[in-house]
Amino acid sequence: MRLLLQPVTRNKMQTVRASVVALFLGKQDDVISLLAKEFPELGLKKENCTELTWIQSVLWWANNDNATEVKPEILLDRNPDSASFLKRKSDFVEKEINKEGLDFLFKKMIEVGKIGLVFNPYGGKMSEIGTTETPFPHRTKLYKVQHSMNWKDPGTEAESGFLGQTRSFYSYMAPFVTKNPRHAYINYRDLDIGVNSHGPNSYKEAEVYGRKYFGENFDRLVKVKTAVDPQNFFRDEQSIPTSSSK
Repeated sequence: MRLLLQPVTRNKMQTVRASVVALFLGKQDDVISLLAKEFPELGLKKENCTELTWIQSVLWWANNDNATEVKPEILLDRNPDSASFLKRKSDFVEKEINKEGLDFLFKKMIEVGKIGLVFNPYGGKMSEIGTTETPFPHRTKLYKVQHSMNWKDPGTEAESGFLGQTRSFYSYMAPFVTKNPRHAYINYRDLDIGVNSHGPNSYKEAEVYGRKYFGENFDRLVKVKTAVDPQNFFRDEQSIPTSSSK
């Protein structure tokens, strides 16, 4: 399940639109019955649901709204001469954001102009797995927040403007998310939170972003890296360092 927040204009008024999207593995009657008990505030109705085959659900997640009519072969239709640009940042929330906080964030979203937020709730089976059982430590958080910015203009001026908007809103989000460190989601790789030059200070540089991504699991990952790739052959701007760089 995802909650999408986006600034929009309705009746010449700027506001924030909230949309809930989800994939349920089962029949629509089952999910309607389930959410009527667990989340009645959503008011889910049959007309809000569409039953799809698995491949149709892939098309739907790929933003093909008419997934029941589009042929799956469209997934092979790639245009190498086209390009789109994006920036992603991420946060984790441990405590509920109150109404005043949400009002503040909605106001700032409208001020920034284009930023979108994607909220993914955690809990359930995810929270039953210990935070140190896998490298992913954020299982007990309330939810993850993706800061989403997309644009088409290839110019450097557009890039600078959209990146600036994203970073500005990221600063507004700071009071409502995890701190010391401000955690981040590894799949939305964000070079703003730290880069490794793989020089003599490699470990210290990696620790900055590594603890944001992996928490206390970072040092265990360093041990694994040192054992399997002691020469640090496989590396990038935010890879795990070896212990020899401490």
